[in-house]
Amino acid sequence: MALNNSNVLLPCTFTTCIGFQDLVFTWYFNSTELIYQGKIKNKATEPTLVTRNPRVDFVGSTTKKDYNISIVLNNVEFSDAGKYTCHVKNPLERGAQHNATIFLTVVHKMVETDNTVTLIIVGVVGGLIGLLILFMLIKRVVLFIIKKTQDGKKECLVSSSGNDNTENGLAGSKAEQKAPPKA
Repeated sequence: MALNNSNVLLPCTFTTCIGFQDLVFTWYFNSTELIYQGKIKNKATEPTLVTRNPRVDFVGSTTKKDYNISIVLNNVEFSDAGKYTCHVKNPLERGAQHNATIFLTVVHKMVETDNTVTLIIVGVVGGLIGLLILFMLIKRVVLFIIKKTQDGKKECLVSSSGNDNTENGLAGSKAEQKAPPKA
């Protein structure tokens, strides 16, 4: 998005794994109108201009590692709104061609977006999720405490198996055995 009568940067970079030689890059407006064309001999040289629209300036640099072939469109008009395509052809890649597209909208006045409603919604949803997590955490702690309390009570209970362990050399009392009643 650009303001009418302003300058706008149209960014484009390329990469190559095998290097380049006599690379040609072209900028098109709405796929048909040529607005800038340059040629780069190799990575040690800056691009040379082949042809350009008088309102377009090259602002990139290809001697650095980013291979920047960006342009600036000066004094943008409403008629400049549309599709801008950066096209790169590297002969070393056996005819492979690469494109990047930018859609430009030209406006009379830049409007600041009010994000208040979005921030309120995000805050409420985040707060509810936080409360839910806090509730689940408190529930888990309470259940843990209840379980530990019940486990402690179980240890205090007395149980008896009724077995006489004195014969096995274990401490314990032997129940008195009464003789069966005589009839």
